[in-house]
Amino acid sequence: MKKALISSCLLVLILVFSFLKTKENPASIDAGKSEWKVLFNGKDLTGWTPKIHHHEVGDNYANTFRVKDGAIVVDYEDYGDFDNRFGHLFYEKPFSSFHLKWEYRFTDQFLETAPGYTFRNSGIMFHSQAPETILKEQDWPISVEYQMYAEEKEGVARPTGNMCSPGTDVVFEGKIDPRHCINSSSPTFKWDEWVKAELIVYGDSIVHHLVNGDTVLTYSKPQIGGGVANRFNPAIKVDGTPLKSGYIGLQSEGQGVMFREIRIREL
Repeated sequence: MKKALISSCLLVLILVFSFLKTKENPASIDAGKSEWKVLFNGKDLTGWTPKIHHHEVGDNYANTFRVKDGAIVVDYEDYGDFDNRFGHLFYEKPFSSFHLKWEYRFTDQFLETAPGYTFRNSGIMFHSQAPETILKEQDWPISVEYQMYAEEKEGVARPTGNMCSPGTDVVFEGKIDPRHCINSSSPTFKWDEWVKAELIVYGDSIVHHLVNGDTVLTYSKPQIGGGVANRFNPAIKVDGTPLKSGYIGLQSEGQGVMFREIRIREL
């Protein structure tokens, strides 16, 4: 009986250690534990809903989000003035703990009337508020962003896989970081290079950003707070509320970009 009890205790300790190790080290995740789900069928935008600043939910203004050559493309050929039409294309259901993978590359299309900081800049939002709760004149969804960059000036470092926080806060290096964006440790990529990106999220606990298989940024405790997002429903933004789950959204902000091979595995 005593040996059996000791064995049971050891098994529990091993399981707990294994769980904690997985949360701290994304490389220890066993990809065979659950099935991957394809979020984008490669043909059309089934399952996705646009929300663009100045427009109602579901209005894909000027065909901003379209499908070309098996990729979701952010395209501005039918635009005139950008007019701060920051947009997002949201997947139809929320997720809590998950491993998201996708590939992206920028195009040579950039609207000169878009803010300069959006040049070769895009991202994927997660733990976002539901698209139907985003007001017509709200610029950014309350969410956390996996920010995607490409080289702006030759020879000048510009890492990708950064974190930005419209209407949110995160804990970085042991405390809430006041910066809107935190840079990763990734290398700099050319604008026309396909990059493999990954996001591993454990509810409102640990978050890992990966670039081409390498972990480049880790932080924790995503929560509502901070600034940047404007003209939202104040009932939605209750600062200090842990972000346990939310929606995934592909970003459009004046720079052409392509997304492909978007898939997710719930953890």
